[in-house]
Amino acid sequence: MLKYFVDTTEALLTMAIMLGLILGFTNTAYPKTRKIPMAIGLALGLIGAGVMAYLKNATKLIDTSLWNLRIFITAIVALILFFIFHALRKPMKKAGEIIPVLFLAVMVIVNIVYALPAVLSYPYNILLTEKSVLSTVFLTKTIGIIFGLILAFLTALAVSKGIARLNPKTAMILTSISLIINAIRQFTVCVRVMLTKRMIENIKFGENFSVFQIAKFSSNHELLFIFCGVVVAVIIPVILWIQSLHVNEPYHNPAEHRKIKKKWIVTVRWATLIFACLLLSSVNITALKAVANREIELSPIEDASVVDGNVIVPFEQVEDGHLHRFGYTTKDNVTIRFIVIKKPNSSSYGIGLDACDICGETGYYEKDGQVVCNLCDVVMNINTIGFKGGCNPIVIPYTISNGQILVPVDGLVEFEKEFK
Repeated sequence: MLKYFVDTTEALLTMAIMLGLILGFTNTAYPKTRKIPMAIGLALGLIGAGVMAYLKNATKLIDTSLWNLRIFITAIVALILFFIFHALRKPMKKAGEIIPVLFLAVMVIVNIVYALPAVLSYPYNILLTEKSVLSTVFLTKTIGIIFGLILAFLTALAVSKGIARLNPKTAMILTSISLIINAIRQFTVCVRVMLTKRMIENIKFGENFSVFQIAKFSSNHELLFIFCGVVVAVIIPVILWIQSLHVNEPYHNPAEHRKIKKKWIVTVRWATLIFACLLLSSVNITALKAVANREIELSPIEDASVVDGNVIVPFEQVEDGHLHRFGYTTKDNVTIRFIVIKKPNSSSYGIGLDACDICGETGYYEKDGQVVCNLCDVVMNINTIGFKGGCNPIVIPYTISNGQILVPVDGLVEFEKEFK
């Protein structure tokens, strides 16, 4: 659950901040013309994200990197045109109140279509290793996704409500800074994609700088761009808190005074929610991410003798009901691992490779009496180890004789490629 909570938060945090800023800014800068374009932008973004998620998982029509290239180019062009038409707002009169909002609506669409499909694909990816949506593992991981979606929604809502309470000039400055930071990230990703697809050459600008360096920077500093957006967003509650300490709005009667006090109480609450959401999101994608993605050290390979072309595992070595790992090293110095565990309330054993068809040779480990995949955290049904399907260990041949498990070396060597 924690891993999917972290992954969902990281995938949606920038989108949530961008949507909150755009929706809140248009509320204060374009109050008369914002509703329909923003509503259409949100609707098309959600529909587009759903379609993209389906096409990515159910078909081979989507080249993700090329689609991201198109999405980011659209976003950058829309941002440039927004700045141009926002500057021409007064001379254009009525058109100046509509056209800039339309380009902001385009940015709403592309932000959603870029970020959300990956999250919508998580349940599909989980079902690659789970047989049912009613399984405990599927439900717990889905809860993590839902928590991430709720946090993203609250972040966008709070940022929107917060920036709408700033004056239009301040809202414009903060929104512009955040949009420009995001555009820089999008530009560097575009360069990376075009370089990878050989659309452009690795042009050098002096001895120590090249197009490749731009691509490398974007690849190695994803979190930097996310936190730049967080820093800009956290300025909103700081400004609102400071303003709440120096309220000097005029009033003519006690009713107006109470109304002003109520307004600032609500404002401070929204500011606090912004800060809380950003703080939780930041902790989520740093400290909690480290916990969720911590590397599990697999138990060492136990000794086992090789006699007459078989790896021999005595019953007494594996009859404690815990996971045991064994290995055979080939002539190419590749160690082929396999696991053995005695099944609960049974005299039979679960035996298979320390690898599966889906996750590869990342291995399995034991936690609280359960066998868990080291890559996808799927909990194995110990009684089904030794049978094909899902994330179960790859089935290998073996025989039982005289209180020993005999695993033929030839049966292991045929899976050598899994461990290279």
